[in-house]
Amino acid sequence: MPTDSQYILERTRQGCVTLADDEFVIDRLVKYVGNGRIRWHVELRGHRIELTTGQIKKQPTFRRKILEQAGVLPPQRAGANYRRWALDLRRNAVELPWRDRPVDAGFAIDRLTSHGDGRWTVEYQGKAIKFTTTKLRRQLSFRKRMLAKAKVLPPELTPTAYRKWMDWLIQNAAEAVPLAGEASMTEKSWLDDLPELAGWQDEAPPQGTD
Repeated sequence: MPTDSQYILERTRQGCVTLADDEFVIDRLVKYVGNGRIRWHVELRGHRIELTTGQIKKQPTFRRKILEQAGVLPPQRAGANYRRWALDLRRNAVELPWRDRPVDAGFAIDRLTSHGDGRWTVEYQGKAIKFTTTKLRRQLSFRKRMLAKAKVLPPELTPTAYRKWMDWLIQNAAEAVPLAGEASMTEKSWLDDLPELAGWQDEAPPQGTD
């Protein structure tokens, strides 16, 4: 596994565009706060790159993430100069609530797998997120869990549209191949992996079904 610096060097040799100081202009940095965590969105040339605070502070990681998602390489700055630049960038960020993070308009899961006894796994971009039938059929629970486990907030559908979409997913779900010892998995042990997110527990239950 190459280091960040090795990855950047390899991509530079392959002819990626390396920007100078006056060419690297960020359109906007948005700080999303709440729910016990902070995320930053760098908006650059029509791209939105999500970063943690640590990823912004580390220049090699910051440059790699911009390179991967925007196709351009930010200029290399001296250590102290980069730290000052990154601090100024964060100070001038637009602050918004966590729940206002943009949804993925083209959201689509890779696969829904049934494990029997009301247990399901949603596969999304290499992640396997566990659900019970109840949490899967409730749009609020589905969106919260996808946000917590896959860092993506699915778009909010009307209750009728969500039910139709979920019914279709369930009807076309794949059957999981039984694994050794899986039969002994209790409902409690499965639910142990489904903690509520901090800050959401006290939310009033949704009216009706969604």
